[in-house]
Amino acid sequence: MAITLEKFATDCHAALKAQPGTPGREQVRKLVEQALADPEFIATYIPPGTPERHLLYEDAELGFAILAHGYIGPKGSKPHDHGPSWAIYGQAAGETIMTDWACVARPTDGAPGKASFIKDYVMKPGDAYLYDVGVLHSPERKDDTRLLRIEGLNMAKVKRFPYEVVELSRAAE
Repeated sequence: MAITLEKFATDCHAALKAQPGTPGREQVRKLVEQALADPEFIATYIPPGTPERHLLYEDAELGFAILAHGYIGPKGSKPHDHGPSWAIYGQAAGETIMTDWACVARPTDGAPGKASFIKDYVMKPGDAYLYDVGVLHSPERKDDTRLLRIEGLNMAKVKRFPYEVVELSRAAE
């Protein structure tokens, strides 16, 4: 039997309620992997033609949001975090090159934050990664992709501040 959005949302809610913080988020990451292993779930909720940001569900009690994302062609972003929130990215179709960044300096009102490169890796269909509060990352897509993403808060309602990439000298490392 296919996983329904209602069942998925209920399971995510239960995991986050039972284990607040990173342990519950890690359980949700595993639920994302299970959903991505279900072809009917993907066909129903993240089909070809999915818009770039499509809100599927927002939890009234805990505030987390379940989204489907569809991208046509290349698209990327600069290093970013999710402000006071966390996010789980789950690859449904295509590939995303994800970069992890170290925070050198947090943004201030007048200046962007600073980030230095840690590593790149490729997210393939079925992969899911947790980016906890304050963790910097940036996705790059070279072709069409579709994602299932969980946000700890609906990020459409949160102001975020930019980061810029800096090179660290050997003396600074």
